[in-house]
Amino acid sequence: MLDIVLLGSGGGMPMPNRHLSSLLIKYMGRKVLFDCGEGCQVAMRKVKSGFKTIDIICISHIHGDHIFGLPGLLSTIGNSERTAPITIIGPVGISNVIKGMLVSIAYLPYDIHIIEDPKSPIILNSTNDGLEVVESDDLFGKNIILNTLELDHSAPCLGYNLLIPRQPKFLPEKALEEGIPKELWSLLQKGESIQYNEKYYESDRFLGEERKGIKISFITDTRPLREIIDFIDVSDLFICEGTYGDNDDLDKAILNKHMTFKEAAELAKLGNVKELLLTHFSTAMDNPEEYLDGIEDIFNKSIIGYDGFSKSITYTN
Repeated sequence: MLDIVLLGSGGGMPMPNRHLSSLLIKYMGRKVLFDCGEGCQVAMRKVKSGFKTIDIICISHIHGDHIFGLPGLLSTIGNSERTAPITIIGPVGISNVIKGMLVSIAYLPYDIHIIEDPKSPIILNSTNDGLEVVESDDLFGKNIILNTLELDHSAPCLGYNLLIPRQPKFLPEKALEEGIPKELWSLLQKGESIQYNEKYYESDRFLGEERKGIKISFITDTRPLREIIDFIDVSDLFICEGTYGDNDDLDKAILNKHMTFKEAAELAKLGNVKELLLTHFSTAMDNPEEYLDGIEDIFNKSIIGYDGFSKSITYTN
């Protein structure tokens, strides 16, 4: 099971009823944070979330409404007695920004690893210390696979998708036919080949068809791109910016390199996603719900995000 909490649904500047962009994903007792706008810590307190188990922080871009919560958060995590490293992933320029922020923090009891502008999938494995980045070309059996996509904004910006693969079903009858003892079955189930009685067995022989895992996509801030459609394909949840609810504000969206609700809904439809969660609302939009009717004929599984929105996602069939 994977739990999603929208900590902040605002863009531009914090409002009395709306924190800035931030999304928390909980998996196997650990956490991955996407963006860290001002007020992120307060938002986490409101949903009763701890800080110590944040292992990975993914930053879309280095505009203030997406990163100004980082120095305080990193400091608070340090006060939680965490000692395991934290990995921060972001676009071009993220290294310099983080180094500058750390000037205001005299001491942290943990190391920070920075991955700037990654060009290949990032593999995360679960260890006793939390989720850690591992070097591997083999994507089978990994806990989480993170992918990035270059977006079209006024600053270098990355979209993210997060995939939790699901291993094929193990076929015990095949192992019984070969006389393989049960204590070796777990290795085959994990995709590892084994040697038994001087004979070599490939794991593929004992596994069924591939099964769909869980896929979450996070896209903000950007104009719509054709590449986004493939990137979000068959996502269980597509979290997308909806800076402008009214399509009459399209000129503003184009000028500021953001999206309208309609454009986000069109991407969701073309990407065959299960659900669309809209977020990153302009400060001029007091009631985003007013604009939901305008996109239901495009994509009727759209949700207006709000601070504290949560959802659990599990494997299907």
